[in-house]
Amino acid sequence: MSGLWRNREFNLLWTSQSLSDLGASIAQLAVPLLVLELTGSPVKAGVVGTTALLARLAARLPAGVLADRIDRRRTLLFCDLVRLLAFAALAAAIATGRAGLAVIIVVAVLDAVGNALFSTVEYASLRSIVPPVQLPAAVARNEARAYGASLAGPPLGGLLFGVAPFLPFLGNAVSYLFSLTGVALIRRPMQARRDPDPPGHAAALAEGLRFVFGNPFLRAVLAIAAPLNFALNGAVFTIIVTLQQHQVRPGVIGLTETIVGAGGLAGALAAPGLQRWFPFPRLIRSICWASAAVLIPSAWLTTSVAAAVPLALVIFIGPACNAALFGYQAAITPDHLQGRVLSVIFMSAMSASAAAPLLAGLIVTAWGSQVAIGVFAAAVAGSALIASLAAGIRDMKPIDQVSAVWPARTDR
Repeated sequence: MSGLWRNREFNLLWTSQSLSDLGASIAQLAVPLLVLELTGSPVKAGVVGTTALLARLAARLPAGVLADRIDRRRTLLFCDLVRLLAFAALAAAIATGRAGLAVIIVVAVLDAVGNALFSTVEYASLRSIVPPVQLPAAVARNEARAYGASLAGPPLGGLLFGVAPFLPFLGNAVSYLFSLTGVALIRRPMQARRDPDPPGHAAALAEGLRFVFGNPFLRAVLAIAAPLNFALNGAVFTIIVTLQQHQVRPGVIGLTETIVGAGGLAGALAAPGLQRWFPFPRLIRSICWASAAVLIPSAWLTTSVAAAVPLALVIFIGPACNAALFGYQAAITPDHLQGRVLSVIFMSAMSASAAAPLLAGLIVTAWGSQVAIGVFAAAVAGSALIASLAAGIRDMKPIDQVSAVWPARTDR
């Protein structure tokens, strides 16, 4: 971890994206508030959110292909510039009373697509700016960044929206300006030497899929990450719905999400230490089984904010698992395939997460919250079983050995 603090390029990227994540978290809360203020319709607010989610999902796989074909620095700068202009225009439209639902949807879609492309390219670039042995620590710091923004952003977004509805969106535009500046200051190349005659887009995507499903470790990552994301999102949604049904005050429900987010931030900060103490295979197995065991008590606490405590413990140990999995993925994947491999993993995890609230609502309505939590705990146990039996996890080698397979040649 200490070496990362001396890595100029990584710190430029991390600091600028911390501000960008904060701006995005501010705007994420402000968008539904804006739609509700303009239209008074929860359905229309839901339409905006669903449209953005679908746009992000649709952009995931193409984003992976682009991340491996075009200049990554220029792509990051382009994404920031488009989103900066979009949110600045939305802020101006709100301030002048010209904002409508169509404008909000266009901005939300541009932001969703830009986020899908930016995040894929950013993660794909890590291998070029961070030494292989430090990749898990770099992923852990990125996790801490995301959890920190998720904790600070919503309260700040609500405060700014209360002062003037255009302020959260102006703040997000400024955050993209910081992001653009930070990326522009990075001097080190962000990708390896490119193939002068790359395959077509369909062939490139097929190549990425073959690599993912042909690699035992990456197959295991897909099988572990998707159920984990599904279960955690479903459990959080179950608790929120149950608290609402028992007429718990909105402020207390918000405290539940704060407790969960704080657990994730603490876990991200603790992840590098856990990685030093445990070999990756044992760490991943232990975290998965511990998550399943810790999640079960939430089934008897869903009518109280105390249900957030077991979830916070699950989230606390989650970042160490993510850091191990994605750090190892970055080390074993050649640079020219990083974007496509990441896009497949992200697509799988996001699809599972998107299905969780709907299934949670159906189970809570039909059988109650305890059954819902039990289903999600079983999904985590399934991930733990895969982590225990999969050869791709069991045969993981030290990261400094596997990373040596791929030469770190870069050019501009």
